[in-house]
Amino acid sequence: MGQYFGADTPKLGFGLMRLPKGKDGKIDVEQVQEMVDLFMAAGLTYFDTAYVYDGGDSERAAKAALVDRYPRESYTLATKLCAWMGAHDEESAKQQFYTSLERTGAGYFDYYLLHALQAGNYRKYDEYHLWDFVKEQKEKGLIKHWGFSFHATPEILDELLTAHPDAEFVQLQINYADWENPAVTARANYEVARKHGKSIVVMEPVKGGALANPIPAVQDILRSANPAASFASWGIRYAASLDGIITVLSGMSSVEQMEDNLSYMKNFQPLDEVERTAIQRAQEAINGVKSIPCTACHYCTAGCPKRIPIPEIFAARNKQLLWGQMEEGRTDYAQAVENGGRASDCIACGQCVRACPQQLTVIDYLKDCAVQFD
Repeated sequence: MGQYFGADTPKLGFGLMRLPKGKDGKIDVEQVQEMVDLFMAAGLTYFDTAYVYDGGDSERAAKAALVDRYPRESYTLATKLCAWMGAHDEESAKQQFYTSLERTGAGYFDYYLLHALQAGNYRKYDEYHLWDFVKEQKEKGLIKHWGFSFHATPEILDELLTAHPDAEFVQLQINYADWENPAVTARANYEVARKHGKSIVVMEPVKGGALANPIPAVQDILRSANPAASFASWGIRYAASLDGIITVLSGMSSVEQMEDNLSYMKNFQPLDEVERTAIQRAQEAINGVKSIPCTACHYCTAGCPKRIPIPEIFAARNKQLLWGQMEEGRTDYAQAVENGGRASDCIACGQCVRACPQQLTVIDYLKDCAVQFD
């Protein structure tokens, strides 16, 4: 790998989107503190949260587990401004920045991102003058580096990087399952970012946990190549082995996941030729299976008028599609809809489609789930 912005950053970042929860449904701060301690002791420094994660509780957890317990210069903190979720006008969008400063108590952000730009919302960031706003905060010293996270086509990414050449980095969804996925265009987006000389922060390296427990054919391939390696390690090391990567975010939900990630990322080694061949075979196996490529980000559920637990329903259906576990899928579905809407309750309002960073045809998938489950 050559020199680029962020080349010296440790290649594992702690994503604070899927933090462990207690029985009360709230973030288990004590467990997060233990995870932070392990992460910092391993010499890793990059933490990533967002204004909208867990209704702001992710940023509050960052304060309690990290900011209040470690010297400010010992870590780097990233957070994000979402102009299309939780913002109703330019003023409320910009207020997210100040609210994030208050929640985290960080004083400044090492990395600040315009959040989840997609085909249906990216012009909102121009309308609210947010590109200029983040640059103003950098001039004030409240932001060290700024960029944006992205879920759309390479053509839109090229348009954005051409219009905003001073963006310092881009956060992209990259994993071996989505490298050639036409709905995600991971490879093409990676190539556009590098063409513009931009460094990359990787999100969803294990595809919302799906690659931590991949389909049986992939498990067999990866076990044959390295029986001792966890399945998650393949996804994270695959992404970290690419050129131009600042860090790879792992949304860890337990101490055990943290310990597993540290076991191979504390002293990261890129994939070798044998491992790359195994990944190619795994990609071929995945491409032969039909499933719902949901990453369980839950962006779709916040505004659902029928309170349909869409990611949980899709997970139940995938249990049938990927594993042939028909009865288990029905049981999971019944549990998922106990306190929410059923798949057949969908009124096709389109809110979920507009919110989905994977650009899934959510309504069509729900129709299929309704046929199977309702």
